[in-house]
Amino acid sequence: MGSEQQYIDLYEQARAMVCSHSSSVMNAVRDDAFAHFKRLGFPTRKVERYKYTDMSKVFAPDYGLNLNRLAIPVNPYDAFRCDVPNLSTSLYFVLNDAFYDKALPKSQLPEGVVIDSLCGYSTKNPHFIERFYAQIASVEDDAVTALNTMLAQDGLLVYVPKNVKVDKAIQVINILRSDVDLMVNRRVLIIVEQGAEVKLLFCDHAADDRHFLATQVIEAYVGENASLDLYCLEETHYKNVRVSNLYIQQEANSRLNHNVITLHNGLTRNQANLAFKGEGAECNLCGCVIADKEQHVDNNTLIDHQVGHCTSHELYKYVLDEKAVGAFAGRVLVRPNAQKTISDEVNQNICVTKESRMYTQPMLEIYADDVKCSHGSTVGQLNDTAMFYMRQRGISEREAKLLLEFAFVNEVIDQIRMEPLRDRLRYLVDKRFRGELNKCEGCKLCK
Repeated sequence: MGSEQQYIDLYEQARAMVCSHSSSVMNAVRDDAFAHFKRLGFPTRKVERYKYTDMSKVFAPDYGLNLNRLAIPVNPYDAFRCDVPNLSTSLYFVLNDAFYDKALPKSQLPEGVVIDSLCGYSTKNPHFIERFYAQIASVEDDAVTALNTMLAQDGLLVYVPKNVKVDKAIQVINILRSDVDLMVNRRVLIIVEQGAEVKLLFCDHAADDRHFLATQVIEAYVGENASLDLYCLEETHYKNVRVSNLYIQQEANSRLNHNVITLHNGLTRNQANLAFKGEGAECNLCGCVIADKEQHVDNNTLIDHQVGHCTSHELYKYVLDEKAVGAFAGRVLVRPNAQKTISDEVNQNICVTKESRMYTQPMLEIYADDVKCSHGSTVGQLNDTAMFYMRQRGISEREAKLLLEFAFVNEVIDQIRMEPLRDRLRYLVDKRFRGELNKCEGCKLCK
């Protein structure tokens, strides 16, 4: 038993406190998650899906936890300015791992739409939430999901009822704040019912110069003929560790667009697990990583084609500078009944220096014979011919390098279906490549 022992001891000693500050729905699954966590232990590099990130090392430090739910004396609406403002969004905040409900946006949501505390809403409507909570996020075979399930006390609920279309995007700012090194366990439940549509933007920021460990489990249900756009942007700092597990279930003729962009971080591991449950569904999974120094970014995906006539697209691009390490492992599973599947998976990477490292493993596992599936990956350096062409026309070496890097990742940004967000991200990516993206503009927390 290694670094997991401190979490086993913590749960056994503080279980009553954890439960007293949460809901009956969240508490009902804790002990089962704890039993699986004890059985599994943190995955080693010998576990296929975790071969590129040492999870025992990630969880070894002794972080503090706010299990007694002490209030944080700050109004983020007054103090925080995100790097993607003016998008005409409905803006909400999650402070560490608690939904901030002391002040809420004035904009009105369509009737029936709920953006709320997962703990608070599940206390008032337990029978509804227990149908979805911890149902597709498997604690049986993933220790990080089990750990999050046994410790999470609050989180975010997004519920869009049948046939409701939310025109204005919903933006959620996840802020990490603490005077000491802190671990947070954030939970998100997204329910998009039949025929509904919603666009979500999650932005992760660290407002204090502390070591943070954030675990996050997102469960997303996309109903028949429904549409979900889920964009995730990370702008934290080199002392931040983020471990996020996303679980998505798509019904017939549903549409999903998921784009995860890592601009600033320390160590990040994003895992996406998607299952097609109804025919005619389509998903687009995209990722963009810009890393330097000794940053580490690991994206791991599983798309499970359980039924036929579904389409999946994947596009992940990395630009790694200095001693950065990147990893991508994408598995597409086509089951025997999933005839007429269409799937393509692309991972393209640039290692700017000889010291940077990229590990790539695209995988197809096909048990049906009437499919169109492809996958591919490349790892290379900046195009010397293009560099020479621009230098011959008076462009400096540094500017030519920046232009090539920007053009390379722009294909991922183009997949975003919110034009203001696309434009803002192009600006942020340009600043990131120029080394100018140090903190959020106009933020009073970091001054």
